[in-house]
Amino acid sequence: MRAPIVCLLPFALVSAAASSPQISVQTLKSVDKELSSDAYEGRAPTTPAEEKTVAYIIAQMKAAGLKPGNKGSWTQDVPMVESTFANISPMVFVGGSATVSLAPNTDMVVRSYRVLPQIAVKDSEVVFVGYGINAPERGWNDYAGVDVRGKTVIILVNDPDWQTPGRDGLFEGRAMTYYGRWTYKYEEAARQGAAAAIIVHDTEPAAYGWGVVESSNTRPSLELDVPGDHLDQSAAIGWMQLEAAKRVFASVGKDFASLSEAAKVKGFKAVPLGLKASVSMTATIKRQKSKNVIGVLPGKTAPKDFVLYTAHWDHLGRCTPVKGDGICNGAVDNASGIAGLIALAQAHAKAGPAARSVAFLAVTAEESGLLGSQYYAEHPVYPLARTVGGVNMDSLNVRGAVKDFVVTGAGKSELEDLVKPFVAAQNRVIKPEPNPERGGYFRSDHFSFAKLGVPMLDAGSGEDLVQGGVAAGHKAAEDYVTNRYHKPQDEYDASWDWSGAVQDLTVYYGLGRQLAQGKSWPNWYKTSEFRSVRDKQRSGK
Repeated sequence: MRAPIVCLLPFALVSAAASSPQISVQTLKSVDKELSSDAYEGRAPTTPAEEKTVAYIIAQMKAAGLKPGNKGSWTQDVPMVESTFANISPMVFVGGSATVSLAPNTDMVVRSYRVLPQIAVKDSEVVFVGYGINAPERGWNDYAGVDVRGKTVIILVNDPDWQTPGRDGLFEGRAMTYYGRWTYKYEEAARQGAAAAIIVHDTEPAAYGWGVVESSNTRPSLELDVPGDHLDQSAAIGWMQLEAAKRVFASVGKDFASLSEAAKVKGFKAVPLGLKASVSMTATIKRQKSKNVIGVLPGKTAPKDFVLYTAHWDHLGRCTPVKGDGICNGAVDNASGIAGLIALAQAHAKAGPAARSVAFLAVTAEESGLLGSQYYAEHPVYPLARTVGGVNMDSLNVRGAVKDFVVTGAGKSELEDLVKPFVAAQNRVIKPEPNPERGGYFRSDHFSFAKLGVPMLDAGSGEDLVQGGVAAGHKAAEDYVTNRYHKPQDEYDASWDWSGAVQDLTVYYGLGRQLAQGKSWPNWYKTSEFRSVRDKQRSGK
């Protein structure tokens, strides 16, 4: 059962709070077009393009009527360390019927969290650990009975029941849990002491093609600059192509498909492959600061309570060229989200201050692992216990008006109920995620806040287009994922239809305005993994 919601505004007051905001389509177009132009070189953090990007966002926030959000400053410094990898060797597996050599980029990609000028894994025993999950609360441990310290682990992507229809199953069926996310797999491998952790890429359970993996793992790697230089992590982390994995397993007479099926069953035991792996690389290390940008509309009567809107300003910068174009402009991902952030700032400023403060946070380094939002959540400008909740925006709908609304990772927080009247007011219906296996809940900045207790909504347009229905909407969504996502082709298009984005932004405005005008403190449902964190946080406010 979902936990009851307290202190909700009556529907009449919800409507009054929303009061038909003016979402400027011209703002959406102009901000997106500017930030995704080649002049911004793909907005990679810590590059010369960052200064230009940050200056533009500050100018837009100031023009919208916001105030500097960090004690008189528009920015928060985020200490980063950048590693540029070179001299990457093939990943060589010996001990089988024939040596298997995997070529960088073509067969595999590899990098390291460790901040060291030279990285090497030499003659490391290889173990297949299935999905690489250790979940005691679910009675599942792929590392049970095996010591992988100093070894190379090969891991399947997603979680064991990703092919199960619906949400039934130990790992929530088709919906990905955090155990299926690649970040978790590297974290757990490091906790187990693995020298190298290599995930097998398979397009359907990964939810993106090899091109996305390659472009994301062959550019300079950013991490938060912390004491210890991440030496507690595995020396090498990476991915290998599915066909490459099959060759590795075949070299010792193992059938990859059969072992993958066995790994889906509770009680699976890790399989030492009798191989040894080696790989090496060098790294050029640069320590510097990136910036989160923060603007605020101070509240009138409860200015120390904050409602939060977030969107990431960064993208991939220069990436693998396609037809001579080597700039990943990130027009949808996420110049559109920043455009939405500015349009919402304008709408709130035009409506005037609410009771509570409304903060607008443009974070850095989402594409590098949610680093900007992680840093803010761990070093908040506004105390998390006084942060009511909010909305994250990562890629707006530019395909046109829709009939549906989808909540990413549904079933977690009371914000999902608070948003229902605003969706209903547009005669839209709330539908389940069409692709829950993609693990969207763990792939954007709201997750950084969720882990530390703050309820954040990540939701928006579904695929049921007013013009063309579900078939057309699904086709357009799949076309974007296949042909533009994390590629140079994600460019601004003057023919985009922003009506769906306006629908969603109107919902976000209504929810945020209601929270800002009211006194409620929405929580996670009692069944949510984040509920206990929030309860403890709020009890000590």
